[in-house]
Amino acid sequence: MAIECKHPLIQTKLSIMRDKKTSSKEFRESLTEIGSLMCYKVFEDLEVVDGENIVTPTNAVLPKKELANHIVLAPILRAGLGMVDGVRNMLPTARIGHIGMYRDEETLIPHEYYFKLPEVDNPLVVLIDPMLATGGSAVAAIDAIKKRGYNNIRFMCLVAAPEGIKVVEDAYPEIKIYCAAIDEKLNEHGYILPGLGDAGDRIFGTK
Repeated sequence: MAIECKHPLIQTKLSIMRDKKTSSKEFRESLTEIGSLMCYKVFEDLEVVDGENIVTPTNAVLPKKELANHIVLAPILRAGLGMVDGVRNMLPTARIGHIGMYRDEETLIPHEYYFKLPEVDNPLVVLIDPMLATGGSAVAAIDAIKKRGYNNIRFMCLVAAPEGIKVVEDAYPEIKIYCAAIDEKLNEHGYILPGLGDAGDRIFGTK
């Protein structure tokens, strides 16, 4: 299921990111801000449980509200790192892992080269990658996560192509996909249109 997080602030900040004249600094700042704004939708249905009691300034005693799940953020290297700070601003206790994927230039098949996620009780793993294009890397990353025994997974991205959404949904129909925008299509080179270019290069200023 693909869920588009429509919000005026997200739309205006995404428009800044689409502009090819936007600097790497502005691009990163907007991505961080969108990551924070998307948290409202990504986590809106999580269970909340009572923790230890707290005392308010008026001496009322109330139970502290806590998430039932331990949140694990799993960015796909390298572009996924650009959204982590925005999510962690909202969830400072979230643990962070890393998933490294590379695509074979001839076969275009994604391969895992690094995987490390923290082991916690009752984890919710949020897979993060700004671009959901062909869907190959996303499915490969989900395969890797499930192979390690994590089953409660959500996918968070900035911009998604319908082709990529279909690939993920066909492979894992139970996983919710959250995005800031569902774009028109992929071009012949596998780039999202209208898109915003190569997110990794624009985040890190490598082009």
